[in-house]
Amino acid sequence: MVGMSGCLALRGWSIVSVVQERPRRYPSDTSDAQWVVIEPLLPPIARRGRRIAHARRDVLDAILYVVRTGCAWRALPVDFPPWQTVYWYFNQWEQQKVTEKILPIVRSQLRIAEGRDPEPSAGIIDSQSVRGADTADTVGDDSRGYDAGKKINGRKRFIITDTLGLLLVTMVFPASTQDRDGATSVLLALYLQTRVRHVFADAGFTGRLISWAHTLLRTRLEIVRKTAGQRGFVVIPRRWAVERTFAWLTAHRRLARDYERHRTTSEAMIRWAAITTITRRIARGHPATRQQKYTPPSTH
Repeated sequence: MVGMSGCLALRGWSIVSVVQERPRRYPSDTSDAQWVVIEPLLPPIARRGRRIAHARRDVLDAILYVVRTGCAWRALPVDFPPWQTVYWYFNQWEQQKVTEKILPIVRSQLRIAEGRDPEPSAGIIDSQSVRGADTADTVGDDSRGYDAGKKINGRKRFIITDTLGLLLVTMVFPASTQDRDGATSVLLALYLQTRVRHVFADAGFTGRLISWAHTLLRTRLEIVRKTAGQRGFVVIPRRWAVERTFAWLTAHRRLARDYERHRTTSEAMIRWAAITTITRRIARGHPATRQQKYTPPSTH
């Protein structure tokens, strides 16, 4: 879709800035239905200053292109706004906590569409260790570590989702961080940002963390253990939803590893990936369905 956007008002006069939107041509581009959901949630256009040279939808599509494809900022295709402009918006929106404001709104919209209460009452916590970029100047030694159990040198992502697998809270730490240690900060953020007071977890979150959460946060941490004698892959009740969320997130190639200099940037990338997943589901109106395996016609 090619459209026009952009309008500024200055000293009582309406100054119309006509901005030509680029055609939508990449799988990561927002659909019209997605843009209807996201546009009102972006910061309002400044009433003073320079005229807008690029449509904000194009800027958003460029950010989502980086998240989905994993390319470097400087490698953005030429039909997007200049990478410096895109990166400036990315930083400005993070300073204004745009993703932290958009995520709970779109999550509530999807929960309502699914026939659930807008605010969840239970969550699921888990962690994922990912390799850091090989170059030390990207993921510095001060923010990376070694996970001896997974044999991974990089960072560890902590996420809490609702029972539908929709992201509630995320934090990133060095991979050497123990699950019980990282969970304290994540559970505190959950306590401050949501009304969730019942969280399911795996055996890595046992110990003093349970009593700490109950005493200080009035949150019940329920450990869901594997069945005795379990072998091979088995879907574990409650915990499977957060595992699926990790699969949704790592489908975005920027999250296949950790390429960010700062941990807060990694957290922003995770939230953009979650926002994309949720808004696409809202726009689609139903969960995604797998493409059927192609069976060639028989020649007999």
